[in-house]
Amino acid sequence: MNKTFRIDWITVIIYFLLVTTGILNIFSSTYDIKSISYISFNSLAFKQFVFFIFSLISGILILTAPSKFFQKFSSIIYLFSVLLLIGLFVFGNTVYGHRSWYTFFGISIQPTEIAKFATNLAVAKLLSEIQIDIKKIKSLIQVFLIILIPVILTLMQPDFGSALIFLSFIFVLFREGLSPNFLLFLALSLILAFFALLKPFFYISVFLTGFFGCFYFLSKKINNKVSIIPLVTVFISSCVYVYSINYVYNDLLSQRHKDRIDIFLGKETDIMGVGYNLNQSIIAIGSGGLSGKGYLQGTQTKGRFVPRQHTDYIFSTIGEEWGFYGTSVIIILFTTLILRILFRAEQQKTTFGRSYAYGTASLIFIHFFINVGMSIGLVPTIGIPLPFISYGGSSMFTFTTLVFVYLNVDANRLNETRV
Repeated sequence: MNKTFRIDWITVIIYFLLVTTGILNIFSSTYDIKSISYISFNSLAFKQFVFFIFSLISGILILTAPSKFFQKFSSIIYLFSVLLLIGLFVFGNTVYGHRSWYTFFGISIQPTEIAKFATNLAVAKLLSEIQIDIKKIKSLIQVFLIILIPVILTLMQPDFGSALIFLSFIFVLFREGLSPNFLLFLALSLILAFFALLKPFFYISVFLTGFFGCFYFLSKKINNKVSIIPLVTVFISSCVYVYSINYVYNDLLSQRHKDRIDIFLGKETDIMGVGYNLNQSIIAIGSGGLSGKGYLQGTQTKGRFVPRQHTDYIFSTIGEEWGFYGTSVIIILFTTLILRILFRAEQQKTTFGRSYAYGTASLIFIHFFINVGMSIGLVPTIGIPLPFISYGGSSMFTFTTLVFVYLNVDANRLNETRV
């Protein structure tokens, strides 16, 4: 039987544009006019190019794999990623306060990045099982267990930023039938956590009193009666949750993470201390104006004022040298890529294909949103790379693999039987 194999070339083109942008801006952010040769492993831009070539070769091999290969071996890949995370506690190296890396022959590997891809596969595989119904509590527990295992192991490193990324799979579960009430509960939990960190007693009392007061009167108006017992139970649970947030903040988070949260909340404004990175990033982006200062002409970039500019703050390089126009192009490219994958996800004939595509789009979106957000002060600085653009072999390999497995699944969708 002849099989149809159609590549999503729009996604491929956007992928190459983003990778090229990344290499160019890594070169700019690490450019040294005194350097004699840039074609060496002393050049981070050249190393990123090498990472890209190896990732691309891997991606091409992925395209040649049978259409059911990754669905069939998803459990093994997931188990392997979990073992890699566990192995960090024995063989891992500590970088920036996180025991998150293996080092082999001078090459560093971050298993958490691999775990994101593996978890996406495992969640999609589980959701595709006939007996799984996300509306049932048993199925929901199974899915959450798959997500929570890498989250817990990542938190133990401790790497709170990477652990947060796994929340992106909530979008997948919502698409597959998770009740909107759960998303409402999650949103309210985040709001409550925000208030708990900002001003515990005043804001929390106002929020809880207002929320439960509105709930009580609306319920009474609609049903003419409302049971006070569930209301009191939820109220007490909320209070316990608030105290747990404060416990985590005061007793579990490192001072570095607390400082970053304080900067975000406006409780800390030391622009020469804990707020230095964010302040310099905002200055760099703002100084770019509409059209930017020109490639290799960024004064903040050349002066090395923005720490880790080739990784976490690569967006500030784009903002300074390419200006508003350049950053807008990057935002448009990411938005188009995410919407394209979601559009193709709805055309998949199998639950596995749809769930995996949603997971891929969600992972890219969360990384993009957090990285750009922390560069301009919208979210706390938590060390999340910008997909395809930030320097890093593990990140490049993971996102290339994510996209090319999606391309493989999507290219074979016409050969699938709708399930």
